[in-house]
Amino acid sequence: MENVLTSIVSYPERGEGGSNRYRGNCSPKLIEDLLGFFKPAEICDYMCGSGTTKAAADKMGVVSHLYDLHSGFDLMNSDIPERPEFIFWHPPYWDIIKYSGVMYNADEVKQRYGYDPTQHDLSCIATWDEFVSAMNFAMMKQFAALEKGGRMAVLMGDIKKKGRLYSMIAEIAKPGTLENIIIKAQHNCVSDRTQYSGRFIPILHEYVMIVRKDGALQYPVLLTARKKADIRDMRCATWRDVIAEVLQQYGHAVSLVEIYQSVESHRKAQSNKFWKEKVRQTLHRYSDSFRQDGDGTWMLCKGAA
Repeated sequence: MENVLTSIVSYPERGEGGSNRYRGNCSPKLIEDLLGFFKPAEICDYMCGSGTTKAAADKMGVVSHLYDLHSGFDLMNSDIPERPEFIFWHPPYWDIIKYSGVMYNADEVKQRYGYDPTQHDLSCIATWDEFVSAMNFAMMKQFAALEKGGRMAVLMGDIKKKGRLYSMIAEIAKPGTLENIIIKAQHNCVSDRTQYSGRFIPILHEYVMIVRKDGALQYPVLLTARKKADIRDMRCATWRDVIAEVLQQYGHAVSLVEIYQSVESHRKAQSNKFWKEKVRQTLHRYSDSFRQDGDGTWMLCKGAA
């Protein structure tokens, strides 16, 4: 029977393969479904953890090549020995679960292979920006090793820390053809037993991103870049939006001259010969947003902030 793989998958029962005590490991059923659908002759996993990929490949009759930092292979520095047809990659979710020195003995790895795994472990990286840089290096390195027509399936998730969302899928490099994004439901997580305060929406899903290498030498790469945007320089922003944010930035009633000074050097004003008239027109037009005090100063109406 043809394997059925949909854009949403759920595996309440983990299945057999790998170690369920190795935190962060996924269900072998996911890998089995990917192998059954794409039907590669072999699969490579360069961060294999407890060996879930091998168990799934063995069950499906697929040749597997597995490597990990704990067994002498450093993806960030070692040469990839294959030209893979299919890669499964399940990177750490930043520092949510530490691996070196926690899930396995870092000293034993150092003695056996001659390097300190904590210095090369993505889960030991201090900052999000550094993690994203390392994640994207590892992503591009694996994609470069693929044979033409090969695929990468990358399992990743979102991270919530101190009220901020860190999204791996939003910031990971996307080389080649973005073929599919699959939503995978999470089950039996440690966080399921945690009580959260405030407005915290529990994360109950992961993503499987599948990219395909269609070309040789050259292929498209989608990269995200974080930039600061000033609303006073945006063509899409209305004058009402601009003035409201100027007043919000001041936090108190300001004069018309101060509003002029806040916008005159920016693109919004420089692209309009009659920008001062436009400021005055906007202030008077939107009485639900702006009000004028007796001394001629302007401020936001209550509820407009």
